[in-house]
Formats: sequence, C-alpha cells, structure tokens
Amino acid sequence: MRVLLKLSGEVLGGTQGMGLDERTLKHYAGVLSRIAEHHQVAVVTGGGNIMRGKATQGLDRSKADQIGMMATVVNCMTLEQHLVAVGTRACAMSSVPSLAQPYDIVRARELLSQGTIVFVAGGTSNPYFTTDSAAALRALELRCDLLVKATKVDGVYDRDPRVHPEARRFEALSFDDAIAQNLGVMDLTAMVLCRENGLNLRVCHVDALSSFEGILDGTTPSTIVR
Repeated sequence: MRVLLKLSGEVLGGTQGMGLDERTLKHYAGVLSRIAEHHQVAVVTGGGNIMRGKATQGLDRSKADQIGMMATVVNCMTLEQHLVAVGTRACAMSSVPSLAQPYDIVRARELLSQGTIVFVAGGTSNPYFTTDSAAALRALELRCDLLVKATKVDGVYDRDPRVHPEARRFEALSFDDAIAQNLGVMDLTAMVLCRENGLNLRVCHVDALSSFEGILDGTTPSTIVR
C-alpha cells in the first residue's frame, strides 16, 4: 500500500512542541523505517514547531507563510538525515527553493516504488494554504491509496475530548458530515480535495504509528473518513 503520512511539526519538538527534539526525531525515524518495510511511504510535515504563519502577529501573512514553508523543509531534511543515518532510504523534496531536491511528481513516484521514504516539504508553495491541504494534494499527485493524519487525539470526536470527557469518537465518518458538523478533521480545502477525488483519510493518535497495521485494519483506535 502507498500511504501519505501527515505529521504535525509540534510532534517533532518533543514535550515542549518547539524546535527539534533529538530523542523524538530518532523515535519517529525508527517508526517510519518500520512502516516502510511493508508500505510505500510519503510524508508531509507541518512547521509549527518552528514557525506557524497564520498565528504569527505583526508580520505580513504571505511572508509569514513562506517562513512556515521553509520550516517544513527543515523538519523534512532533519528526518531524512536521521533515516539515512540508520540505513533507511529517504529523500527530501521541496516545492520551494531550498537545499532539498526540487519536488518532481514523476521522480517522487519512482522513489516510492523503489522503497524510498519521500518527504515532500514546502507546503503547496503558496501562502494561505495549510500543510493539511498540501498533504491532500501530494497524496493525490503521488497516487497514494490512503492519507493518514497523525494527531494528538486518537481519531475524530463530536467535540474536543481534551475538554469534554464525554466526547464520542467516530469509528467512521463521511467527508460531508465532517464538513457539515465543522469537526476540524482537516481544513476545508483538504477535505474537499479528498472527497472529490475518492481519497480516504485515517485519523489516529501519533503514538499509534508504532502499531501501523492496527491503524490500517481498524483494530487500533482511529477514525476513517471517506
């Protein structure tokens, strides 16, 4: 199976959610390496551990988003090098000028088919688009079978479970219902892209990536959106 994993930038910052935590990077490099033993894996990361454009005060939004795009390049290149260090084939590509290889759809597909983990950095290369939108777009371009979003909760709930202990987790959900109920699964652009192109989304807790097969078959708590 070819999957695209959307990984938040904050996760890479460890318990503080900021910067790059060496222990956390090594952990996720190991997790990705094990997943890649059985699946073709593409990865899009956020950049919130370094710079979150939308939440930045006092800066021009377009420029702030561009800085956020570069933050994702830092994250992807760092993960790439941690994987290479343990002998796993990995390649960081970017849709914006950077030290990473330029993003090329055909080349990325070839690398995936050869078992290389492909990191796609730089968002969509345009301001005002989130890395959720970038993840959906890249998953479609790379002909992925599934988009997996790893978050801080184990699926999609009818309300925030961190605030409401009685919140109910959905086992399955349609994109139409997620949009109508404003459940915050992903941003609207990403969900519409997935819905209109028949790409299923699996939402899980980031810690569950260590049990990736359970995520895929539904035995590990998660939510499938289709």
